[in-house]
Amino acid sequence: MKNDIILSMRGICKTFPGVRALQKVDFTLCKGEIHALMGENGAGKSTLIKVLTGVHPKDSGQIKIAGVNNDKEITIKSPQEAQNLGISTVYQEITLCPNLTVAENMFIGRGNYRLVNWRFIEKRTTEILEKLNIPARATQQLSTCSLAVQQMVAVARAVDMDCKVLILDEPTSSLDENEVALLFSLMRNLKSREVGIIFITHFIEQVYEICDKITVLRNGELVGQYEIAELPRLQLISKMMGKELDDISALKNQKTEKLIEDVPVVLEATKLSSIECKNAFDFEIHKGEVNGFAGLLGSGRSESVRAIFGADKITGGQIKVNGKSVKFASPKDAMKNGIGYLPEDRKEDGLIADLSVRENIILALQVQKGFFHPFSKAEAEEFADKYVKLLGIKTASTDTPISSLSGGNQQKAILARWLLTNPQYLILDEPTRGIDVGTKVEIQKLVLKLAEDGVSVTFISSEIEEMLRTCSRLIVMRDRKIVGELTGEEMTQAKIMHTIAGEGDK
Repeated sequence: MKNDIILSMRGICKTFPGVRALQKVDFTLCKGEIHALMGENGAGKSTLIKVLTGVHPKDSGQIKIAGVNNDKEITIKSPQEAQNLGISTVYQEITLCPNLTVAENMFIGRGNYRLVNWRFIEKRTTEILEKLNIPARATQQLSTCSLAVQQMVAVARAVDMDCKVLILDEPTSSLDENEVALLFSLMRNLKSREVGIIFITHFIEQVYEICDKITVLRNGELVGQYEIAELPRLQLISKMMGKELDDISALKNQKTEKLIEDVPVVLEATKLSSIECKNAFDFEIHKGEVNGFAGLLGSGRSESVRAIFGADKITGGQIKVNGKSVKFASPKDAMKNGIGYLPEDRKEDGLIADLSVRENIILALQVQKGFFHPFSKAEAEEFADKYVKLLGIKTASTDTPISSLSGGNQQKAILARWLLTNPQYLILDEPTRGIDVGTKVEIQKLVLKLAEDGVSVTFISSEIEEMLRTCSRLIVMRDRKIVGELTGEEMTQAKIMHTIAGEGDK
């Protein structure tokens, strides 16, 4: 690998209203290098890339590209300008046109459509596909290609436009193992041609398979840049999470530990898979148990519970509720079986911002009853008032638009929605994200109280301490696979981090 620096970013700062997204971040990329950019949610990865590609202007700092402006500082004002400077980005979501051919996608937007020499672009596309060993034909409609090949066509388009720096943003999240192998083959090909590649991913195994260096960000700051051979997996996990191996605080767990072997199983999933969760998994939860899925962002935690709830189309496996086989064609089927689900992204998947607090709270119960049998306003008011008082939701009235509430009170309202349905099993995905410490404690206490009352709860959080305080059993995930299960004395920060890193496999 060449050591020639192709991209240098120094002291990059970026602030949004009330949020310091980047604070004096450095990043260096060399020719012929595959460089992983790692960090948890909110670490600053996306902001750094958007500064580099001209989506956001930097507040301060320097950017230099080899051979540009006599190697002096440059300002990138737009994505088009970044493209002209040789910086190309291929995103997780394919941004090409599936109804056009591979050749048309390669050259779209690169000239006057009326003056296109179709014979030339098909010939040129064939040459590129052959040079990069991409298994596709120039005249083939893109939609007939696999996702991996579509990603590779997007990469080939970037390379043909004199790309010096290629940014791959979660390119493998929707690919199977064979498709990942195809993409990695192309990446190695580009590496040999001295293209510098920035690889953003949550898949740790893939980082150690394909990358030369790793840069870790946390909370908008640079943790460090490391040679892949000098950073063991466990240390990478530690640096991403901000937890040193000896920083294992003695947590006072007030929940009552109890054996669950003799407690009835509420829900059991066998070899369950979905369109977003391709690796089949087994899962069960007992009456009154609080268990959780632990792992880094992108490990498959949310995809697993979405499959259990039927939020993503189920492609295989079996689900039993109270010992009886059921089919979840949609979340409505899960709700009819007494299952509730608080999604990870409350704004996108949980709230209906234009409705009132009352209307948001009664929504799930109304779905169960049927929209052709609406509650009277008095009934709805009674339901909403009960849970506003029970959960301490701070609102002027239940008629208040839910969008005007604080994040913590919005979260409580969504919790109220599911509690109103009297669920036997409740899935809570990041229920305390973005809310104040006091409200977090209230929600944790509520979870433990629900378990005492016989409700089964799956609790997911990015904060290990929170999981340890709340759960009696942890299912550990890595790269969208279950890699361990921890109970009792095994449930420590150190053991969780070892399991996520794969140290326990050796």
